[in-house]
Amino acid sequence: MRGSVATLAVGQIRRRPAAFAGLAVALFLAVAAVTLFGSLIAAQLTAPAAERRAAAGPGLAVIGGAFGEIAVLVALFVVVNALGFTLRQQHRDLAMLRTVAATPRQIRRLVRLQVLATVLAAAVPGGAAGLLAARAFLSALQARGMAGPGLRIPLAPLPVLIALGVALLVGLAASALTARRITRPAPAAALTDSAAGQSRAGVVRLLAGLVVLGGGGLLLRLAAGQSAGELDKAGQAALLGAVVLLVAVALLGPVAARLLAAVLGAPLRVLLPRVGWLADANLRGYAVRLSSAVVPVALLVGLAATLLTMTGTAEQAARATGAATSVTKASDVWLRQAELGLLVCFAAVSTVNTLIALTAERRREFALLRLVGATRRQLLRMLSVEAALTTAVGVLLGAAVAGAAGGAFSRAVTGSVLPVVPGAACGWVVAGAAVLTVPGIVGTGLWAIGGRAVEEVGGERG
Repeated sequence: MRGSVATLAVGQIRRRPAAFAGLAVALFLAVAAVTLFGSLIAAQLTAPAAERRAAAGPGLAVIGGAFGEIAVLVALFVVVNALGFTLRQQHRDLAMLRTVAATPRQIRRLVRLQVLATVLAAAVPGGAAGLLAARAFLSALQARGMAGPGLRIPLAPLPVLIALGVALLVGLAASALTARRITRPAPAAALTDSAAGQSRAGVVRLLAGLVVLGGGGLLLRLAAGQSAGELDKAGQAALLGAVVLLVAVALLGPVAARLLAAVLGAPLRVLLPRVGWLADANLRGYAVRLSSAVVPVALLVGLAATLLTMTGTAEQAARATGAATSVTKASDVWLRQAELGLLVCFAAVSTVNTLIALTAERRREFALLRLVGATRRQLLRMLSVEAALTTAVGVLLGAAVAGAAGGAFSRAVTGSVLPVVPGAACGWVVAGAAVLTVPGIVGTGLWAIGGRAVEEVGGERG
């Protein structure tokens, strides 16, 4: 029986390569991030005492810990989001296995084997990339006098093993929670649920989202309460609060995205009576699918705008007082720029992976629309409207998070809750989100609506 479960697990991976490739990329980034910052900390701990004190600044351990804390959390957040989406795509297949006598235990084992196989596939390249990135990052720090010239990244397996363990732990925990929706109800109910699609968020998810939202509010309150001499603590608390708020957005996404889509979609129903109505109905009718598409966009905009707003606020405060703080020194500005680049990379990969997989999964839906008279041109127009609405909803949610985090940081820096918003830089962030979202959805849709509609409807999805 174990052999048959393993065979089914491999078969599912082969049937849905795009979804599992996206999960593998997310795991690759997570393993690389943990290895990168773990290697920096290991370089500090294994160096002689003289080398540790050879450069001014907090040291590699502090940089790796403070810098890596947010980056690793975001990387794991991307993994959980990708994993949940990958398992939701298999809902129908796994529910059908339940109807032919597969037990909940066997389903859970199948899912665990899929996670294990994907983690192991990403572990070696992710660990190697993390070690190379650690060396490059250390060299950049040494060139700026922020690390001793004699420090070296040790070729120790411990950082890679820790990264592998963290990825496995997060992956198995997230898969266990997601699999409950398939294994908890009766087989017939699970199959019916998969056929109808998940249009509403569960009560547990909503309650968890409210709790996480409260936790993010507490972190922002902590950031706002810091004194003017503790800007580093204020910045760290504000950025961590932004990440927690983005987790709350992911949990409450089906509700928030549905409400925003209803508000933004109303004008489109009037301006574009057919295509606009269909696009709006698709987005609001499949709230969980809309949330899956919106969350990566909100992550990209929220993190980038938060860092840009915090940096702009701190720089203006420094110019007003004539004093340089640790968040305005050239070396620390470079660190924040590097952190921004890394976080944007994670969010961009998550956005592209999710949107491509989401759109490709709708081939049967597009074929049904073609059979009832929709043309390819109309479907592409519908997808363009959906892409624009998805971008707008994600940007608004991300901007709300950035506004809250930036306001908390500004309260600590200037005493005002109105932060300095670098309009040009934030405009480029919004433009980047649109460039990733609209071509990703429309381009994949162009491929998905190809082929013969009758064959797509008659065949299996995937």
